[in-house]
Amino acid sequence: MNDQVVPRALKFVNLKGIVALKEGILYTLPLLIIGSIFLLIGSFPYAPVVEFINEIGWKGALDQVTGATFNISAIVAVVGIAYSYAKNEKVEPLSAGFLGFVCFLITLRSSILSEGNEVATNIIDRTWTAGQGMIGAIIIGLIVGAVYSLFLKKGLTIKMPQGVPTNVASSFAALVPGIVLITGSAIIYQIFDLMGTTLIEAIYHAIQAPMQGVTDSLFGIILYCTIATVFWWFGVHGGSIVTGIMGALLLSNLTANQAILDSGQALTVENGAYIVTDQFTAVFINLTGTGTTLGLVIFMAFFAKSKQLKELGKLSFIPSIFNINEPVIFGTPIVMNPFLFLPFVLTPTLVGVLMYGAIAFGLVPPFSGVTVPWTTPAIISGFLLGGWRMAVAQVIILGISIAMYFPFIKKVDNMNLILENKGE
Repeated sequence: MNDQVVPRALKFVNLKGIVALKEGILYTLPLLIIGSIFLLIGSFPYAPVVEFINEIGWKGALDQVTGATFNISAIVAVVGIAYSYAKNEKVEPLSAGFLGFVCFLITLRSSILSEGNEVATNIIDRTWTAGQGMIGAIIIGLIVGAVYSLFLKKGLTIKMPQGVPTNVASSFAALVPGIVLITGSAIIYQIFDLMGTTLIEAIYHAIQAPMQGVTDSLFGIILYCTIATVFWWFGVHGGSIVTGIMGALLLSNLTANQAILDSGQALTVENGAYIVTDQFTAVFINLTGTGTTLGLVIFMAFFAKSKQLKELGKLSFIPSIFNINEPVIFGTPIVMNPFLFLPFVLTPTLVGVLMYGAIAFGLVPPFSGVTVPWTTPAIISGFLLGGWRMAVAQVIILGISIAMYFPFIKKVDNMNLILENKGE
């Protein structure tokens, strides 16, 4: 693992495109969190609150905010990815972000057929500017960022004389790569238009939909948990690796669920809701941190006999409540510890499989577009995202964590106690 797998994984994580993807996608999170606040108010898990909002006429304004944040996530992503790629290449990045935005719009339809069979023109179809357009946005953002950066680094630009303001010079520097990228986008639009579709729609049906189907499965859960925990066990940030592979798809699953609610349908698996989303991993699989480690911390803080584990448990208890468990991973340590490998890998996997079944059978509701900051404590996050049933599910998860870690950490505690009694 150390000689063959870990170096290759780190090489993958540090690829220019993967770094730009991870950094660029992050620009969508503030908007999604802000939109979630308004969405949560408009669909608060307490009927009198919702009725009051409808009575005072504020439902429309809340929906406006939700639509203006959730439904443009792909646009924000394409700008952020192109911008991040250019910034990491040490060239002027803002023009790259704008070019990514323009190229993305060129590939979309600018007219649709209304319900009355009338053609509506000069529109931006928000069907494809949210989750369904995410993979297309990623591809366009990476291509625009790479081509733009290549042109500037090779000097294939219009160079202004000395003394011209920097912002003016930067604008003209973007002309040559801009002409190439925009012309290429126009050609691509024409080719796909002749086939009766668009690039974004073709990418969605050929690539994104099948990939989302894989993530929204038991296999996807097992793959996610295995990658994250095994690499963390070797001391490598497994979250970065798994986010680079699956993060955008899980975010697309989340926005697709919100689209079901926006269409007026009930958010159920029968209506096409995805089970495994960005929030599924945050508040179920990674509850209290990668490995679902609060059970481990509880044992150390309240039941450990060795001084080392008891002190570490006390220090780690509060951070673990807020889903920060690096002190536990490196302090216990879990890294390279053969006694804690099995519970570290199996606990989140078991949680993921059980919660998948709970949502599939209707015991717990699927996740809507509401998101909460990853530091939101357990039970609180569950109640905000899915009411009392999801809060109860998190209580069960914490119980599973305690049960899974107890026999393993007890063994480690006994070994530490023996060493401490020997003065070692």
